[in-house]
Amino acid sequence: MNQVDYLRISLIDRCNFRCQYCMPEGAELDYILQQELLTNQELLTLLKEVFIPVGFSRFRLTGGEPLLRPRVVELVSAIASLRETQDLSMTTNAFLLSPIAQDLYNAGLRRLNISLDSLDPDTFAQISGNRGRSRWQEVWDGIQAAHRVGFDPLKLNVVVIPGVNDHEVLDLAALTLERQWHVRFIEFMPIGNDQLFAGKGWVSSADLRQRIRDVFGLTESSVRGNGPADVFQIPGAKGTLGFISQMSECFCDRCNRMRLSADGWLRPCLLNETGQIDLKTALRTGIETAELREKVRQLLFLKPEINFKQRDSGTTGAYSRTMSQIGG
Repeated sequence: MNQVDYLRISLIDRCNFRCQYCMPEGAELDYILQQELLTNQELLTLLKEVFIPVGFSRFRLTGGEPLLRPRVVELVSAIASLRETQDLSMTTNAFLLSPIAQDLYNAGLRRLNISLDSLDPDTFAQISGNRGRSRWQEVWDGIQAAHRVGFDPLKLNVVVIPGVNDHEVLDLAALTLERQWHVRFIEFMPIGNDQLFAGKGWVSSADLRQRIRDVFGLTESSVRGNGPADVFQIPGAKGTLGFISQMSECFCDRCNRMRLSADGWLRPCLLNETGQIDLKTALRTGIETAELREKVRQLLFLKPEINFKQRDSGTTGAYSRTMSQIGG
């Protein structure tokens, strides 16, 4: 079992996109009220007095869309400035990125994961829920801005949906040929939009790798990231290709992360809701951080059992939160 030292922190559950795999089309979501979000000070208190003392040193800021969070650059700077922070990254859709890419870099952010599910503006509009107005160009401008500023590695996340964007896999893989970018193909999951999943299904990473191998060739790479991706490389390419195979392969034994929702719930497993802790309410009712630290330490001890408890099916019945609310 890996050391669990990686915390994914959702800054906000709102998003300016409605991606098909994240939010069901037409669904009304009950967004968290502003006063129910962890404040910057509460989040920093939890990091300094709870998470870092029990061994967390790597942090990823997620959403919803984290760039919608007020004073996000200020928060990035505060987390990056913590002596114990070994790695700080962010996952974003990049729509708002271009104007503040330099500010984020100057604040101490060094790694970005950007969602780019299609190179075709029309397909992108379909997937991102912005029919009639593609936001592809703004996202592409954000990616180019991040590249110019110097974010490295720059990772591009692609959720592969059969019959929607799987025909673009070769074009997306080719982005790694001339740029030191890391394209990561993610198997579509039944979280956030189980109806779409039921109708479309998923394409296995092994299938995607074979498609790429048949055209470009493919070798295993020595590059490894913080997560569960299996990393490969097209011979001679500057970048790499990652494959996240949560549907076709159980990688619970390699899981090194927990998730903190925007309203302060600590979740030990993406696919299993067992063991969640409401840290925000505990903080606001005056429970000592030493007691919270002990609760988190106990949850770390139980995490391997929670990971494997329902490894074939995850949580039974409907998930109570969409992917955007969990923080991915």
